[in-house]
Amino acid sequence: MSETAKTWDVAVVGAGVFGAWAAWHLRRADRSVVLVDKYGPASTRASSGGETRVIRMAYIPDELYTRMSHRSLGLWKSFFAQVSRPELFRETGVLWLAAPGDERATLALVILKSVSIRHERLTSADLARRFPQILVPPGGWAIFEPESGALLARRAVQAVVEDAVRSGVDLRFEAILPPTGSGHLTEVRTASGDSLRAGAFVFACGAWLGKVLPDALGGRIFPTRQEVYYFGVPEADRRFAPPAMPTWLDFESDYYGLPDLESRGFKVACDRHGDPVDPDTAERTPSAFDLARARELLARRFPALAGAPLVGAEVCQYENTSNGDFVIDRHPAFDNVWIAGGGSGHGFKHGPAVGECVAERVLSGGTVDPRFSLAAKRKEKRREVH
Repeated sequence: MSETAKTWDVAVVGAGVFGAWAAWHLRRADRSVVLVDKYGPASTRASSGGETRVIRMAYIPDELYTRMSHRSLGLWKSFFAQVSRPELFRETGVLWLAAPGDERATLALVILKSVSIRHERLTSADLARRFPQILVPPGGWAIFEPESGALLARRAVQAVVEDAVRSGVDLRFEAILPPTGSGHLTEVRTASGDSLRAGAFVFACGAWLGKVLPDALGGRIFPTRQEVYYFGVPEADRRFAPPAMPTWLDFESDYYGLPDLESRGFKVACDRHGDPVDPDTAERTPSAFDLARARELLARRFPALAGAPLVGAEVCQYENTSNGDFVIDRHPAFDNVWIAGGGSGHGFKHGPAVGECVAERVLSGGTVDPRFSLAAKRKEKRREVH
């Protein structure tokens, strides 16, 4: 049988964190799977392609993402142990820096307690004693999750794909054309003129979902440009590396960051949604304006790094939905096509649980949380998930 004539049980389009984990779970369920990506697993153009991503449990407005994140952390750690790659998760702890009267952080405390997540509420005095390198304004406080931390993102996704391939998943480098018709999809065409046949399909294309599925998601996925900076720490200074320095979030200023991991520098990134971007053609050159804003944050929160040199930078993208909720739903035109995406800047950590959910839907059908439905996604942005 020729490769073009082969029919797989499932074709997964997109080898980012959602697609990789969907393929992994489907293969574990003894299904034949082809995983397709035009640039390769966790490529530089993909939202999953960065060096590091935060994994935290504190979320608002409810328990949904806290529970998913907790499930995912267990799956990540179990997987890393299985493939002898424990270094891909770093238990740095995660610190949510809160302003006086921060209602969002107060609600997050309630949710963490409800889900039985280990955490601490730190006062400004506690912070001054434990993390003196962080400048905390009067009345400032924080939530500390000691068991959360950082995932080495690009390498983590590639490890999942490598394990899936070892277990029998076929990995293909192909650009997939938008499917046409309705009812039951039997194949997808590639830009090279080939075709891939499968009994079911999962589209987990990240920032490309609006291009590959324009009828279903055109105008409802918003890829935005996001810049990440790495600042050099003073020589022989371990205050900004683990365990002295945790991963941190400062939602009041829309910034977050990670400690100096692998001696790559102190990471600072803005969580505010950037300008619209085309992931295929965007130049990945940092802007002087955004760099200056990051330096202002350093001077305000980490004064010892106020004059730190820039030692590295990345330009990636988010793939936002209208409100920040994921898309996990059946395609409205096809009975055997599922969509998984809309990571919206916070999705990476949830990859194992999202992949598990998608695999269950492909294998058994059923419904997902209404918040993940296509019907809940709008063409006007109003962020609700933090």
